[in-house]
Amino acid sequence: MVTTIDDTKRIAIATKLADIKALQNLLIANEEQFVSAIADEDIRKRIQDMLDDDRKNLGVLDTVIVQYGVKGEPKETTVKMIEEVQKLMKGSELTIFEKVSQHELLKHKAAMGGILIHKAAQVVGADIEAAITPLNTVNFENRAHQEQLKGILEILGVRELTGKDPDQGLWARVQDAVAAVTGVAGSVVTRTDDEMTIEQIIRMDHTKTDTLFVQILGSNDAHKIQEFYGQLYKDLTAHSEAEEQVVYPAVRPYYDETQDLYQEQAEMKQMLETIKSLNPASEDFKGQVEKLMAAVRHHVGQEENEMFPKIRDNFSHEQQKQLATQFKSAKSQVQDKFAAASK
Repeated sequence: MVTTIDDTKRIAIATKLADIKALQNLLIANEEQFVSAIADEDIRKRIQDMLDDDRKNLGVLDTVIVQYGVKGEPKETTVKMIEEVQKLMKGSELTIFEKVSQHELLKHKAAMGGILIHKAAQVVGADIEAAITPLNTVNFENRAHQEQLKGILEILGVRELTGKDPDQGLWARVQDAVAAVTGVAGSVVTRTDDEMTIEQIIRMDHTKTDTLFVQILGSNDAHKIQEFYGQLYKDLTAHSEAEEQVVYPAVRPYYDETQDLYQEQAEMKQMLETIKSLNPASEDFKGQVEKLMAAVRHHVGQEENEMFPKIRDNFSHEQQKQLATQFKSAKSQVQDKFAAASK
């Protein structure tokens, strides 16, 4: 029997993601204070732009956490650190230069956390890499923000020490540094929207699921098979529940074959339970997984080739984003139940 336990490495990554989200909320709170406290119009505008990015990035982090499929809580040390920083930011002990200096360090911490998750995903499993792809946007924007904050700190620091402005050529140097950072990221950094559409979110699920199938069938390590199947079981369960709650009822008036999708998912759920009852070392295990993979791929083809065009034809871009938000919320509720059951 395959027990759907969380691998310790996956739990550690979930905790780090929770840390980053908690830190992201702190960054937003800091920048809101800076916008109110800093009189310099140019600096205030740059911080406002960062704030806009960070609010969008909070939504990206929510997407990554749901797509990742394992829920975690921030570490106690992270919570304590955030509480201490909040007190300092709200108090009068630090100058505005010192507060922005602390903020730049937090940006570095957030960027490094995201990069570490990216590197860890490469080690733990390709399915994790597929799930966390949107995190690249957050990582590179945090790096670009760091470069801008260095320029802001030079201006604020020189003013604090001398009462005069530094060489304004500084901004050109900052922009060169930002261009270098974003050049590495390429189009990943360019983003005009903070929320994916329902089609984009479902496609991400499909990609991750297919990756898990490949990992299961390509491994002869019973422990790794257990880990991969445990994740596949939870991902497909959360995905199907969310589609049945949110997507299928919405698309039914426009797509005559919606009932087929419900039926296919009922059959796949039964297959999931059958495989869960098998020993991963048994001869029948991979044969059953291959049957499930074929059923899932057929289902995916129907959704992407037939259902998606109906969504694009009958729902506005804003409605498609709203469906994505509802879909993620429904998935998150199922994931919360899995997390509670594992405690």
